Amino acid sequence: MNIVWALVVMVLVTTVTVTAMLLVRRRAPEGSYFSDGDRASGVFGVLATGFSVLLGFIIFLSFTSYDQSRAGAESEATIVAQQVETAHFLPGKTGAELTGELMCYARSVAGVEWHSVNTGTLKNSLNPWGAEMFRTISTVNPRTPTEQSAYDRWLDQTANREQARIDRVHGAEGIIPTPVWLVLGVISLVIFGYLLFFADPAEGAVTQGLLMGSVTVVITLLLFLLVFFDHPHGDGVGRLKPTAMVRTIGMIDSELEVVGLTVTPPCDDRGNRR
Repeated sequence: MNIVWALVVMVLVTTVTVTAMLLVRRRAPEGSYFSDGDRASGVFGVLATGFSVLLGFIIFLSFTSYDQSRAGAESEATIVAQQVETAHFLPGKTGAELTGELMCYARSVAGVEWHSVNTGTLKNSLNPWGAEMFRTISTVNPRTPTEQSAYDRWLDQTANREQARIDRVHGAEGIIPTPVWLVLGVISLVIFGYLLFFADPAEGAVTQGLLMGSVTVVITLLLFLLVFFDHPHGDGVGRLKPTAMVRTIGMIDSELEVVGLTVTPPCDDRGNRR
């Protein structure tokens, strides 16, 4: 959900709750439905505190997941650039072949795979170019110390790249379980219903509307923030983008141009096999 729709929904929800408060206020007794306002305020404080603590804790965990996805995307892009350098120390034509496959891997991440993550259709599928690189490196027989060192380094970088990919895509389908959403929804409705009992015709309509509206805005914004962190990929302000991998694609092209190598990747600009 983008920021415009979030604002529209927030305005609609606030309008509904404020209208409900003003309608209840017409028939409410003076001084509200509570005979002891201080005791009622104390109970509301318990409800609000419990809700805010629970929501704040969940938002913190969600932000941690969001940051893990962002860091995973950065690490994955960095490792791909490092593997291009490592590939040139491998024997025979393996280096050029792996470089082309790495370029396709980077294009696939920034293209087809990122789109699948945004739409939630990636599931447990593997990147096809990761499998291609595995098949290619399996045919390598390093002989010299330099080749053996590069071979070992490549395997270590591959393991790190795969872990970074897992970190990047782990939150694509949402990390907050359904029961948590149900609990937050029920608590929100309880707070809304409890506030209606504070309806008081002795107070002005603006004051009553502000009482309900301010609470509604705060709760709605916090829930939308939680939705944002729960689905960090997609379109909209603040969503994760393949910026790091796009930058890496440009770096690879520049490096190859500097060293005078010409590599034709076996894929199109979005990482699809030719």
